[in-house]
Amino acid sequence: MAEFESAQQIEPSNGKSGSVSEPAAPSATNESNAVCESWQYAIQGVLAFVMFLGALAMVQYYRPVAKQASPADDLQKQVHELTAEIEQLKQEQAMPATVLSRYRNSIGYVYGVYDVGFPNQRPAIRARSSGTAFLVGKGLLATNRHIAEPWYGDTESEAMIERGAEGSLETLVIFFPGSPTPVNVGAAAISKTADLAILKVQNLESVRGLPILPLAKSASTPGEHVTVVGYPMGIAGMVAKSPSAIYDRLAYRHNDISAASELAALSLIRPSATWGHLGDVVGDKLIYDATTAHGGSGGPVFNSSGEVIGVNSAFMDGFSGGTIGISIGALGPLLEQAQNSR
Repeated sequence: MAEFESAQQIEPSNGKSGSVSEPAAPSATNESNAVCESWQYAIQGVLAFVMFLGALAMVQYYRPVAKQASPADDLQKQVHELTAEIEQLKQEQAMPATVLSRYRNSIGYVYGVYDVGFPNQRPAIRARSSGTAFLVGKGLLATNRHIAEPWYGDTESEAMIERGAEGSLETLVIFFPGSPTPVNVGAAAISKTADLAILKVQNLESVRGLPILPLAKSASTPGEHVTVVGYPMGIAGMVAKSPSAIYDRLAYRHNDISAASELAALSLIRPSATWGHLGDVVGDKLIYDATTAHGGSGGPVFNSSGEVIGVNSAFMDGFSGGTIGISIGALGPLLEQAQNSR
């Protein structure tokens, strides 16, 4: 009974049953606000995480593009370099045909007859000579000294000259491609230290309109491609290239000037070109593997730009890489001397 009564005492005086839950309302509201606030934080955290993932994904997406830009640029650069190398190689391979097409008619075949003997005696030596010369100025031709003075470098002739003999030219002419007649030439300047000489034509009309060969301004570098133009084997070489009927008729007269005149009349005075590499440069000497032979002496040596870098001079028997030329730099003073002596 006491327990019941105690329970009765806590009932409200107005007797309304709905008023029993009112004291708990403030606690439920606080809990609802706390839950909402927790959800807001959770949602904000999730959104922040999602944004972070999005930013990271964008970085990962664009990063390969940035990396690929450099290889693409490198590849394009390599393509340009390879294209330039191919073009240069084509130019170098085409150079023999190019220089022949441009300068063939300015590169002539030199034919000479000379004597070596003592005064008031019959010549002890009478011989023919042949070589190549090319236009380097108005009426001026570059060649070797041993073409302008055929006894130079000849052991037998020089031994006689040391004993008082003298060398002299009977004939020295040049045949230009396309011209039916030879032109007389004479020495304009002769080097005392190198196998070089400048000849002058006696008739300037014979070379009118012929292009002067361009001389290189810079020094040559080992490894360059070179083209050598000349008349290797002289008349014999040109006869060998002639049509069969001409060859049969001139085969046994290949050292005769009449054979050269007949070749000229038939427009068969034609130089040959050989191609190779510059193996070394030693002082004024150029060493290359473009082949040549007797008769090719005095011919121009071109670089891959079509400029003359030297004058073909000699070759070493038994060594295909041992063709020797004289640097065009050594020709400069001689050419200036010839021009000033007119």
